[in-house]
Amino acid sequence: MTATWDPGTEGVLRLPSGRLVRGRGLRHPLPPGPAPRFGLYLLGRAPDPVPWDHRWLRWPDFRLPADRAAARAAFHEVWERAADERVEVACGGGKGRTGTALACVAVLDGVPADEAVSYVRAHYTPRAVETPWQRRYVRRFAPFSPAPQPDGD
Repeated sequence: MTATWDPGTEGVLRLPSGRLVRGRGLRHPLPPGPAPRFGLYLLGRAPDPVPWDHRWLRWPDFRLPADRAAARAAFHEVWERAADERVEVACGGGKGRTGTALACVAVLDGVPADEAVSYVRAHYTPRAVETPWQRRYVRRFAPFSPAPQPDGD
């Protein structure tokens, strides 16, 4: 088990459950302090190598993820790992794609989808989630639901 982020660290979003996820822009230097244990990188091309476990999600700037199923799985992994690991989500500038992903992770954590953008803007950065289609993507994002079970009749 790895310690999670210090909640006062710049860019760290506290989810309602208490999980902490750091958002950042990859065009900026790596922040001081401990390294992440896992990173989700949202870029149009593969990211530069990092010495920690990571996943790349193809996501062109100002757009939506190229593979929505892969995005859902990646967001779920971020949410799960943030329970006891230092997890970061990052794109080029740390606002649009990162904010959109963080809003989806907030939905997985129980924030209603129609409130998730406001939540991330209030608790991460006011400029999170940059485009109308990113906002719509978050509003339509729903947490995983269990498969229907047979009645047993």
